[in-house]
Amino acid sequence: MTQQTSKLGFVIAGLLLGIFVAAIDNTIVATAMGTIVSDLGGMDKFVWVTSAYLVTEMAAMPIFGKLSDMYGRKRFFMLGIFLFLLGSVLCGIADSIVELSIYRAIQGIGGGALIPIAFTVMYDVIPPEKRGGMGGLFGAVFGTSSLFGPLLGAYITDYVNWRWIFYINLPIGIISLAFIYLFYKESMEHSRQRIDWWGAVTLIGSIVCLMFALELGGQEYAWDSSIIVSLFAGAAVLMIIFLFAETKAAEPIISYAMFKQRLFATSTLAGLFYGAAFITFAMYIPIYVQGVTGGSATNSGLILLPMTLGSVLSAQIGGVLASKTSYRNVMILSAVIFVIGVLLLSTIDPDTSRWLLGFYMVVFGFGVGFSFSVLGMAGIHHFDMRQRGSANSTLAFVRSLGMTVGLTVFGILQRNLLTSKMADSFAGSGGPDQASLGNIRELLSPEKRAEIPQDTMDVIINNLSSSISTMFLWAVIPAGLAFAVILFMGQARLLIPGKAEDGKGNQPVQLGSGH
Repeated sequence: MTQQTSKLGFVIAGLLLGIFVAAIDNTIVATAMGTIVSDLGGMDKFVWVTSAYLVTEMAAMPIFGKLSDMYGRKRFFMLGIFLFLLGSVLCGIADSIVELSIYRAIQGIGGGALIPIAFTVMYDVIPPEKRGGMGGLFGAVFGTSSLFGPLLGAYITDYVNWRWIFYINLPIGIISLAFIYLFYKESMEHSRQRIDWWGAVTLIGSIVCLMFALELGGQEYAWDSSIIVSLFAGAAVLMIIFLFAETKAAEPIISYAMFKQRLFATSTLAGLFYGAAFITFAMYIPIYVQGVTGGSATNSGLILLPMTLGSVLSAQIGGVLASKTSYRNVMILSAVIFVIGVLLLSTIDPDTSRWLLGFYMVVFGFGVGFSFSVLGMAGIHHFDMRQRGSANSTLAFVRSLGMTVGLTVFGILQRNLLTSKMADSFAGSGGPDQASLGNIRELLSPEKRAEIPQDTMDVIINNLSSSISTMFLWAVIPAGLAFAVILFMGQARLLIPGKAEDGKGNQPVQLGSGH
């Protein structure tokens, strides 16, 4: 092994570790929230713990992507790791739910730099003939870490202490930081450019308003309350200002010219729909297992293993196939399997065996895994090194937005279905009161289940199962929309040196920000 190859191996390892800690932190906190709230208090404010991370991560993605194009990947990847680790340490010592939310926001800023820049650096340093396989590996790590988050969070909370879900980031992050600092040498030159501050401020403001409206609407406040209406209005107004500001900015955060490339536009939109459907299943299958079959939090996390294995396998296969056929052909295969997996999971009920559920999840995971690697490669296919950071961060931002909005919308749908079914089942019978219907985890915890008569419990289990499977059926809409968008991706494929351009979009082009 040459010295250069050895250094490249350390760089890739550092990038993979950075992706792992940033991606897993989206979900690892979810299964620990009950314990965190019981320890720190603040039941009325716990939504901020999740939303603070998501808001700052999503807002930071396109900003850091643009800055990495302007001033270099290395410094902003390292800054992202530092901020993420700082936030992790502070989260571990938080004494109140408000402090934890503030520290999670710091974590989110760092996380917003890690994922998009890592994928961009990989594309910069890996030779074209190896990008397919490496893109599959990066996608597999992203998918695996996202799916293992709930399991790891539940295990650490049950057997160690919830504060270690944050401390566990430190050794991984420090190793990643050391590898990038010591072994990653950038060769490209960077020119000083003006930062689009108007775009940054209005984008962050719009996302903050949207996230808070979705988090608080229907729970803390009624959807038609003045607070929620004002938040939605603020999100819309600030987004309009942002879109206008981007047309005037010399160096916009999100360049409209990128969306003139059909491959980038369709890849980004497909990522939005994949994210909206995927996160719903990743979050609600453990709830189904815990609530319907009575499994523990740790067992409900383990049930995600088939989905994980399926997605890891297809992420690798997708990266390889992208060098042999068009991105479109690979993603059509992905979308067909994805839709089939969604339909299979929409048929689950209390009588569904663990083996059958596992098979359905393998099919679903295999379908979604292609998107982790192929959409990222397709999205930046037409851009040179100075634009890949912006392109990749925009892809990551839109996918995260789809995951956030999808989880919220489908969560509201499932909650309303369950509430309606429970109200109908126990109308006038003295069953569970209306206030207890909204919190699934509390209603179906082992302690709560032991207090409920078996015949009543059977009704609750059937209603919960039905509400989740019906919600899964509705998820076929974003899955179907992803399939429709993929049909318009064109025939571009991963470019390999020595192969002539085939006239179908394989030659990268350089786009300026002004056209």
